[in-house]
Amino acid sequence: MRVVIPPRLINILSLVISIIALAACASIGNPSGGPRDEDPPRFVKANPAPGSTNVKRQRIDIEFDELVNVKDAFTKVVVSPPSAGSVPRVSSQGRRVSVQFNDTLLPNTTYSIDFANAIEDNNEGNKLQGFTYTFSTGETLDSLRISGMVLSADGLEPQQGMLVGVHSNLADSALSTLPFDRVAKTDDRGRFSILGLKPGEYRIYALNDIDNDYKRANPEEAMAFYDFTLSPTSTRVNAVDTIFNLLTGEVDTIINRERTRYLPNDILLRSFESDYKAQFLQKYERVDSTRLSFLFNAPSKQLPELSIVGEDGYKDWYTIERSAGNDTLTYWLRPRSLIAIDSLRIAATYLRTDSAQKLSPTTDTLRFFRPIVKPVKENKKNKKEEEADTLPPVIPPLGIKMITSSNHEVFMPLIMEFDTPLARLDSTAFHLETMQDSVWQPVKGEWKVEPYDTLSPRKLKVEYPWDYATQYRLRVDSLAGEGIYGLFTNPYEHSFKTKTEEDYCAITFNILNFNDSVPAFVELLSTSDAPIRRLPLNGKSVTFRYLTPGKYYARIFEDHNGNGIYDTGDFSVLRQPDMAYYYPKIVSLKKNWEKTEDWNVFDTAIDLMKPEAIKKNKPETDKRARNNKRNDDNLDDEEEEMFDPTRNPFNPNDKGNNRNRNLRR
Repeated sequence: MRVVIPPRLINILSLVISIIALAACASIGNPSGGPRDEDPPRFVKANPAPGSTNVKRQRIDIEFDELVNVKDAFTKVVVSPPSAGSVPRVSSQGRRVSVQFNDTLLPNTTYSIDFANAIEDNNEGNKLQGFTYTFSTGETLDSLRISGMVLSADGLEPQQGMLVGVHSNLADSALSTLPFDRVAKTDDRGRFSILGLKPGEYRIYALNDIDNDYKRANPEEAMAFYDFTLSPTSTRVNAVDTIFNLLTGEVDTIINRERTRYLPNDILLRSFESDYKAQFLQKYERVDSTRLSFLFNAPSKQLPELSIVGEDGYKDWYTIERSAGNDTLTYWLRPRSLIAIDSLRIAATYLRTDSAQKLSPTTDTLRFFRPIVKPVKENKKNKKEEEADTLPPVIPPLGIKMITSSNHEVFMPLIMEFDTPLARLDSTAFHLETMQDSVWQPVKGEWKVEPYDTLSPRKLKVEYPWDYATQYRLRVDSLAGEGIYGLFTNPYEHSFKTKTEEDYCAITFNILNFNDSVPAFVELLSTSDAPIRRLPLNGKSVTFRYLTPGKYYARIFEDHNGNGIYDTGDFSVLRQPDMAYYYPKIVSLKKNWEKTEDWNVFDTAIDLMKPEAIKKNKPETDKRARNNKRNDDNLDDEEEEMFDPTRNPFNPNDKGNNRNRNLRR
């Protein structure tokens, strides 16, 4: 049977074929390379295999599923136990990462190699996080571990790249005399996990190991220690894995399985820098003809003793201006005959740190040269005028300048500074007035002029209970003050106005869930995490008044000795540093606004207390998270890897499924 196709249908089919052909021609271009690679390298195999025993070979080869590089191996890769000799060499070639041990491996020892995030793929730089390889040179593989986190005691900053180690020798002296038995390094969130431990009792420490000797031989190294010994254990627990349907988002399957939990996994180490700092004279100079300057490397409780070499008969020859720690000193020369000497030799006796790290008195003879002042080019016209002028030269006055501004804070005193230290002051020559009905009138009530503090002989303050939005004037008569060089003040006037009550705001924190028996103080912080105000915590609340509108943060310190300041730790007497706890939110204050915040101190996990906006040591952002702008819940999934009590640390591909965030102090 013959089928006859109508001419009209043939025309339609021809048109469709032509359109398809044109569309194909219009799509000419380079073929797509597929989606961007955002996955890190995956472990394939190793020689010897992970968890092998009776290993004798000095070289470890680990293979991945793509080309890899090892970045910053010296600082990131940690081999435990640490080598007493040369550090193992870590290299990469193609898909392989190799570790070459130069020293003979210890017998009957479990070795762990923590690569942190040093391994990344060759093309996109995707990092493999937390990869660890373990083997044993003996019959058994030690599998216990201790996990936790290192935070700075005063700022709750995650301590990144800090060495954490354990000693089976429980003596305090082991920290400074013996290298650690086993070590790990903190990651970018301050977390650590020390693997390959035998059953037993350990002391644990964190150390900023500047000299890479795996012990604290240098007392300036920041450190942390735990108050109790630790005995690692393991137990079998039931772990639940939930599989979701990618299309519907609903739960597809729930799998129950047994896993191993390694304890303790919640250790919090609070790092601190000790008060110790090597003491030496860092710099000395003659600032001008009247001043000698000394700069020391560290604060000292004792001032240097100075004597003039080769010049007899000088007593009380200087006035000292100093910092609170006596590390910055200015000596104002008093006798004019000393000021006129071009070169002074001064014998300075002070405390200096010796080779045994002890302070011992030492005497240095120092030479101070008067700075050479370049002569001013002579002006012939001015010279003729000077020759014609028979009047005596004008004696300059003793200069005064105000440190506080003309828009004055009602809670602050007026502060003024003179050019030189004062030898005499007439407080009756000071007059404080207020504007009333367009006329200046003396203020009512008591006010006083007195030295600002005992450190600076050049500063004065005027104390008075200022009113809001009020115009004031301070007048100083001539001869009110005399400097140590015989110069007197000229008449001086400073007008200022205090801020209005509406210019200020206040914040009250109701402190909840905090131990009342522990003395404490609260600090109000700027957006750069710098303290602005500090108040003792008396009772259950604290109020900061006279604040300018803006954004603030806060933290509370345990103040065990009640001195009102942060005290660092001291390992020599096993004293922990004062601990800080941050208010986890920003506080925004507006003009003429008093705000109250309930602060439940321990409602937030300690590693999450400090707001991200003021945190300085922020973790590296995962490339996939950056590209896809994943939310915080996704980032929390990454955090599970280190602290998951069910994760098997000897299986590089096992990521676990839980995280315990309750850290033990």
